[in-house]
Amino acid sequence: MPHRRSGGEEPAGSPSAEDAARTAEEAALAARLDRLSRSLDAGRKTDGPTAPVAPRGATAGWAHAMRVSSEFIGGIVVGGAIGWAVDWALGVSPFGLIVFLMLGFAAGVLNVLRATGNLPEFGRQGGGKGPDKTK
Repeated sequence: MPHRRSGGEEPAGSPSAEDAARTAEEAALAARLDRLSRSLDAGRKTDGPTAPVAPRGATAGWAHAMRVSSEFIGGIVVGGAIGWAVDWALGVSPFGLIVFLMLGFAAGVLNVLRATGNLPEFGRQGGGKGPDKTK
């Protein structure tokens, strides 16, 4: 003879109302998780290429130093090359080399100031990152 519980309780094998509510919550949570995953995947596909990541740690200082020094040396080398070409083409040696070497030095210093953030980019308004520049 099957055993019946008193008080209208359900048998142990059938799900209770609490179990049904828990299952419904889990299903709703799974649906929200699925929607979130799809929206994240769609966002990743439309973002396009990511920006290059700046170096961190010990290499960040070296990378910045190499950039600043190459900006400075590049300005001097280009100025010297233009001065040498002017001397060779016009035959006014050494005046073209001297003038353009000084212009290259000035351009190198200007590039270093821009690379360190102490001077704004060409065509932009405002100052650099100094403490007196509060904009």
